[in-house]
Amino acid sequence: MTSSSRKDPEGFRSPQTRGEGIKTQTIGFLLLDNFTLISLASAIEPLRMANQLAGHELYRWYTLTADGEPVSASDGLKVTPDVSLRTPLGLDMVVVCGGVGPHRSVQREHVAWLQGQARLSRRLGAICTGSWALAKAGLLDGYDISTHWECMAAMREAFPRVELTTRLFCIDRDRATSSGGTAPLDMMLNLIAKDHGRELAAGISEMFICERVRNEQDQQRIPLRHVLGTTQPKLLEIVALMEANLEEPIGLDELASYVDVSRRQLERLFQKNLHCSPSRYYLKLRLTRARQLLKQTSMSIIEVASACGFVSTPHFSKCYREFFGFPPRDERIGNLQPTVRLEEKQVDALFSGAAFEPVSCEPVSSAMVALDQARGEPTYASVAVNQSRVAVNK
Repeated sequence: MTSSSRKDPEGFRSPQTRGEGIKTQTIGFLLLDNFTLISLASAIEPLRMANQLAGHELYRWYTLTADGEPVSASDGLKVTPDVSLRTPLGLDMVVVCGGVGPHRSVQREHVAWLQGQARLSRRLGAICTGSWALAKAGLLDGYDISTHWECMAAMREAFPRVELTTRLFCIDRDRATSSGGTAPLDMMLNLIAKDHGRELAAGISEMFICERVRNEQDQQRIPLRHVLGTTQPKLLEIVALMEANLEEPIGLDELASYVDVSRRQLERLFQKNLHCSPSRYYLKLRLTRARQLLKQTSMSIIEVASACGFVSTPHFSKCYREFFGFPPRDERIGNLQPTVRLEEKQVDALFSGAAFEPVSCEPVSSAMVALDQARGEPTYASVAVNQSRVAVNK
């Protein structure tokens, strides 16, 4: 974020209230041609499971295409949408699902419709390369956003007013954007936690065998060859040597000799292409690895420090604090997520088998069908949801 004041957590707390005080958010997923199926599933499945664990329709969703006709995913599978863009829906949020070649997939109809949704004060989001459509519509200017790393260079050229980051996902005021793959899962879990509490998000994570919910500080690992292209083979070789020698760092003079350049040439290469000194870049690699080990393993801080080439724990802690803004101990503590022991939850065996009635003038949502089918699951209504956490805009 360029400014801490720009992030507004309340921007994602404006669901509608439908019956019995249950607050339901309606999300439309706009499918672009060649969208990535894994990203769509990663975004929708947390919503389905939130409903199942809560035993209420907290979320409903619809898939949309420009004309309502089936659209091909990047793996060739055709998906039949629920509705077209002409169908009136009371949406709270729109998420654009992109994939391969977004600059070819975005049509005038998409741009006009998204601009209309923005005028209606809908919250807007994007997954994988779907942010291209929002940027094309002029709806991301001045926002911090995330997109798949393959799309970053092209977006920088095409949309200079958009604040691109390398984070897995960004939530900036009323915009939520994520990179591809499974990153939408983490973004949705964070949004669900904001709406309904960490217990529900932890329960969903447990159901999906997800060891850790990543947050906005987690970064995409962008291959350096993608950043530099093929114009700097010596620099790529040096960085590869650094990455292969994190536990026992190689001195800069030795690195320079490996690729047959002087130390001064080495320093110029890093300053010109990576805008930092070789020592700083090497330290960044080691600290990034340390953060991965702290988050993803049970190694002690002493063991992590040693594995990343630090001669002492105090020195490691000092470097970590200076780089990330907090000590490694806080990283380890912050990574401990509350766990819901679902097997200890008891579900009332006497429940109504009636399907949820669709809201008038709206097509039947897949959420209602999925929730009705989930009534027989042992995890149905296994997580209590504090409805007062979600503020309803008047």
